[in-house]
Amino acid sequence: MKDKKGDQRSRKEREEQAVPGTAQNAETAEQDMGAAGAADTAPQSAQERIAELETELAELKDQYLRKAAEFDNYRKRMIKEKQDAFDYANTSLLADLLDSLDNFDRALEADTTDAAAIKQGVEMTKTQLVNMLESKYNLTGYGQKGDVFDPNIHEAIGSMQGAVSVPTCTEVYLKGYKLKDRVIRHAKVMVTMPDAAAQGAEQPDGGASEETQEN
Repeated sequence: MKDKKGDQRSRKEREEQAVPGTAQNAETAEQDMGAAGAADTAPQSAQERIAELETELAELKDQYLRKAAEFDNYRKRMIKEKQDAFDYANTSLLADLLDSLDNFDRALEADTTDAAAIKQGVEMTKTQLVNMLESKYNLTGYGQKGDVFDPNIHEAIGSMQGAVSVPTCTEVYLKGYKLKDRVIRHAKVMVTMPDAAAQGAEQPDGGASEETQEN
């Protein structure tokens, strides 16, 4: 009986000793699997990271070169359009002037012995040209004898004294022109300034006489 019990105890001890070993082996296996998984998710190596950055850099460089080429083409196109706008800005005006040039050609081809007809043709051409410039381009001429001198629109090329109450344009050597409200050429005129008699006709208080005011 004692031997039988001893065998049972020995078998039990062996089983107990075997169980911890099995648990240890299972724990070791789990650690090995964890290490393998950690190896799979380990950071990239330096060489792999460098290769990835080089690829990204090449893509960015390609995009930059494409954008640079597009911008250069856009710049050249804008320069050309600007130059074309400058070169052909007066196309509409010049096309409208062609009718007047045709009329001058007709006048030159007409019978030169009929001076009245030539003069009439030139006057008609001038009227047509002036009307076109005024109605379509807002270009108006100014400057006539008797106009009050205005230094903002007149250019005095000489002056003299005379029986006038205010500075007056007594001769117009070259008409002036305005484009809308802007003077593009001042009228060149001779100016007559009030002489001593006209100044003496003014009232003592500095005002002009009634006769001067009426004039």
